[in-house]
Amino acid sequence: MQTLRFPSAAPVKAWTDGVPVEDVALQQVANVARLPFIFHHVAVMPDVHWGLGATVGSVIATKGAIIPAAVGVDIGCGMIAARTNLVARELPDNLHRLRDAIEHAVPHGRTDRGGRNDRGAWGEERDLGALRKGLLAIVRRHPKLARAAERAGRHLGTLGTGNHFIEVCVDEAQRVWVMLHSGSRGIGNAIGTYFIERAKEDMRRIHAHLPDADLAYLSEGSALFEDYFHAVEWAQAYAAGNRRRMLDATIAAMAKALQRPVTTGDEAVNCHHNYVARERHFGDEVLVTRKGAVRARKGDLGIIPGSMGERSYIVRGKGNRESFCSCSHGAGRRMSRNEAKRRYTLADHARATADVECRKDAGVIDETPMAYKPIDAVMAAQSDLVEVVHTLKQVICVKG
Repeated sequence: MQTLRFPSAAPVKAWTDGVPVEDVALQQVANVARLPFIFHHVAVMPDVHWGLGATVGSVIATKGAIIPAAVGVDIGCGMIAARTNLVARELPDNLHRLRDAIEHAVPHGRTDRGGRNDRGAWGEERDLGALRKGLLAIVRRHPKLARAAERAGRHLGTLGTGNHFIEVCVDEAQRVWVMLHSGSRGIGNAIGTYFIERAKEDMRRIHAHLPDADLAYLSEGSALFEDYFHAVEWAQAYAAGNRRRMLDATIAAMAKALQRPVTTGDEAVNCHHNYVARERHFGDEVLVTRKGAVRARKGDLGIIPGSMGERSYIVRGKGNRESFCSCSHGAGRRMSRNEAKRRYTLADHARATADVECRKDAGVIDETPMAYKPIDAVMAAQSDLVEVVHTLKQVICVKG
């Protein structure tokens, strides 16, 4: 860990030894550290890279304010992983049929199996269940969210697009795991986008001078702050439930395809990496925003995925207080999506994912392993934050 200091800014503690960091990301970190409500310091994880307003891979503790753009628009995005009763030798030699079964079971991407017009793996909006009441309360106070709320039921149990994925993995003992990455889908995006704009309106009204307009904040004690915090908590619960439903659907699809019972044990992890929570650090009650970071209190289990062709890790937190008890949320991008498309070919991607049953078409070039930082370097840089419990290697990857 190294401490970075910028003029007129809180200290920045960075776990980036041996990991490249873009200049634009460092500028964003400095911008955040200069905000007057930053508490103690800003923590930067080894997967840090440019994001909207604040870098992905930031842990931002604040007193008296929240930055909606730091939480982001994929509120509650995170990971779930569970070990199954299968071992590697029980998987078929040709995994295409198993991938196809998962793709049919979980709506994903923008294909006829899911995407913009999907109905969700469970159909109608009644599947929101206990979440419905909370969503209706949010919409009553903020009617502009009504349209997105109407689609929330149809999106529950769906993967989405971009870097969201479902993987079947094998661990160091040849046990089979299911792991997936997704969040709060369209309703989380709508909540995030709406409150980011409301925060910007507040900043214009009070003539606030910010280093970046996307660092607009909501002051604690205001009605808008309370509404946002409530909506974020709701979206985080929705995201966790979304992942659980997809995990269940994936397990059922595997059982059907393999024609044998597939179950999961107690060893499962469901963790956010884009969220905000009230926590106690350095003797004070603060708001902690983790934008692309996982909570890693002592004993906490977390998930740090690599890219499509790399290893992933189930980790246990060491409770490092300098990181606000956090760790990275993955490998982290080392180039933009457009740059990856320009730089790499389908042949490059096919070679990098030769041992993975996955898409190898132009639609996933921006997610090719070379677009991400090397996971080994990322893990080495945060050895004082987490310990590795299981090492997973994917054999199937379903991309959104």
